[in-house]
Amino acid sequence: MAASAAFALLFSNLPQPLRRRRPPPPMLSTLRLLRRHHRRRRLAAASSAAMSSSGGASSSSSSGERHGVGRSPNRLAAEHSPYLLQHAYNPVDWYPWGEEAFEKARRKDVPIFLSSMKCHVMEVESFENDEIAKILNDGFVSIKVDREERPDVDKVYMTYVSALYGGGGWPLSVFLSPNLKPLMGGTYFPPDDKYGRPGFKTILRKVKEAWETKRDALEKTGNVVIKQLRDALSAKASSQDIPNDLAVVSVDNCVEKLAGSYDPKFGGYGSAPKFPRPVENWVEFMITLEVAFIDIVWMSAGMMLYDQGQIANVYLDTFLITGDEYYSSVARDILDYLRRDMIGEEGEIYSAEDADSAEYDGAPRKREGAFYVWTNKEIEDTLGENSELFKNHYYVKSSGNCDLSRMSDPHDEFKGKNVLIERKQASLMASKCGKSVDEYAQILGDCRHKLFDVRSKRPRPHLDDKVIVSWNGLAISAFARASQILKSEPTGTRFCFPITGCNPEEYLGVAEKAARFIKEKLYDSSSNRLNHSYRNGPAKAPGFLDDYAFLINGLLDLYEYGGKIEWLMWAAHLQDELFLDKQGGGYFNTPGEDPSVLLRVKEDYDGAEPSGNSVAAINLIRLSSIFDAAKSDGYKCNVEHLLAVFQTRLRELGIALPLMCCAADMLSVPSRKQVVLVGNKESTEFRDMVAAAFSTYDPNRTVIQIDPRNTEEMGFWESNNAIIAQMARSSPPEKPAVAHVCQDFKCSPPVTSADALRVLLNKTVAAATSSAAA
Repeated sequence: MAASAAFALLFSNLPQPLRRRRPPPPMLSTLRLLRRHHRRRRLAAASSAAMSSSGGASSSSSSGERHGVGRSPNRLAAEHSPYLLQHAYNPVDWYPWGEEAFEKARRKDVPIFLSSMKCHVMEVESFENDEIAKILNDGFVSIKVDREERPDVDKVYMTYVSALYGGGGWPLSVFLSPNLKPLMGGTYFPPDDKYGRPGFKTILRKVKEAWETKRDALEKTGNVVIKQLRDALSAKASSQDIPNDLAVVSVDNCVEKLAGSYDPKFGGYGSAPKFPRPVENWVEFMITLEVAFIDIVWMSAGMMLYDQGQIANVYLDTFLITGDEYYSSVARDILDYLRRDMIGEEGEIYSAEDADSAEYDGAPRKREGAFYVWTNKEIEDTLGENSELFKNHYYVKSSGNCDLSRMSDPHDEFKGKNVLIERKQASLMASKCGKSVDEYAQILGDCRHKLFDVRSKRPRPHLDDKVIVSWNGLAISAFARASQILKSEPTGTRFCFPITGCNPEEYLGVAEKAARFIKEKLYDSSSNRLNHSYRNGPAKAPGFLDDYAFLINGLLDLYEYGGKIEWLMWAAHLQDELFLDKQGGGYFNTPGEDPSVLLRVKEDYDGAEPSGNSVAAINLIRLSSIFDAAKSDGYKCNVEHLLAVFQTRLRELGIALPLMCCAADMLSVPSRKQVVLVGNKESTEFRDMVAAAFSTYDPNRTVIQIDPRNTEEMGFWESNNAIIAQMARSSPPEKPAVAHVCQDFKCSPPVTSADALRVLLNKTVAAATSSAAA
């Protein structure tokens, strides 16, 4: 496809536009594309390992609502998103994504400028610049999108930019026709021409000129590109048959690629800066524990969190495998941070805290990492005699410690500042100091407490109190799982600040309150529909695949680990066909009901967050082991069809789909293990039995809790799995807790004590491991 002269001029500073070829496969984003997005969080996130201080799992949506002096607000002032409110007083006449903006563009017959995801630099340089604002206001309709509120819109145009130029990133800057077809796009544009490259002012003038003189060619190009992307992103499989070796080949391929880029010294993959994907650790667990443990030790030493729920689950699994309370402590640290700083009055879990904050009250501007970093003198003044021990442990230097690579601080923003990062294990450092591990850990905890008190007097980063269903689903999973897994911590385990050392059952209450908030505020039971997010009321955007898949995953964990049948019933109800491609297989990312969203994508890339299709595949496998054959067969057919859609990607590029590789592996297991616990759920014996059921690591296990005295539960099982109902009826009523362990259509003799269940489960895990090795 040849570009027009004007079109070529527009892109003269960029790679050539798409030609007559199919765009790259779905989910073009890679870790490289995430770097810009995450760089602003790395210091905040790294500090959380030391003091559970970061809000850094997810990207923050705002650095605060800013009011321009003497300016009237634009239409963003009526929005709920903190990110959009940040731009409410820009001189740019911003509109939110919606029909009002589209209608204005059609009426004025001008292009749309779309900006997605915050960039403080571009905001200051361009969006607060009166000259640039005038060009935008006179010749364009400007739309601001919060990609966390509208990931569907962001996905369309990020896919376009990535396909056209071979890469993308945020901030996303795209020009559209009034009918929303893309004309050109990019990421960050400096305000003025520099180094032979056009600045934002020049680009705006060139786009306006091309629109007026070469409009037909621009629109034709946009139409063709969208059509090509639509064809490329609607992967289909005519059959649900998948090769018998798909699981082995895909997992082996994934592990081989991971091993080839592994850093044995510092953990992680590739060179700095590293942005770990929690899903990679699940693959590691399946193959080589040594690599997994090294990796997550270093990840805790300087956590790059996109989502705390995923990371907490990785550490919970590692604790189960090793029995080392170091890993359970890291999981507690993350969850305690969320409880302390990120949960609302009704149990909702907020999105993030910003990495930028004022260095002091009244500071004219915010600085990245200001809340989290320390000078050498601040630490010495605060900690006194223990300062040297603390500085050695956390790699604190008088010159600053952002020097581990050239990419740690490329612009010298943190010269003389220190991020608290553990480079050596506490046991080694304690030995060097001639102290016991417990004494050494207590000193570090006391020091962290003192620094925490000092830091609490600093201006806090802005809290993004937006509630996103998908992210809450991931956190619900972690809190629910922690409520049982942490009961396996050794008796007498000591905890140091900031870990509270609470009863693990408190975490279950956190998970249930978050789920209850979503059900009451973001769910319409009459239509069985979710809204995507909440802030001062539900957002306009509907729930997307990730929202449903991640929430279902959390609800299944909430049922298995907590035992309330209502969460299983809701999970099964949500697993409907709203996003399912019944003919082609797999799930689209949107319901397809919004005509302004030009693409429905079947996402497969497991990045900082897993893909909705990967999580949906695992959900289907888990549900198939709970329900009777009538429903189970349907779930299995859907997951087989899903894997058939992505089988080429799984075989050839498994490293991009690590969690889907896990799903393929789970499906290859002939029969999942069922642990059916029957009895009085309020009794101590039953609670001990539940804890025993989760005292071993087994990703191919399903735990079913049932109280035969509960008529609602018995009715559910009578309707959905009569065999489970019969187990409940036939269990000795005089026993407060009875466990049945079943696999391959055979059940072991029931046991009536937690210790007996542990022995039985350890035997079955050992047998399964031996069988897999053979």
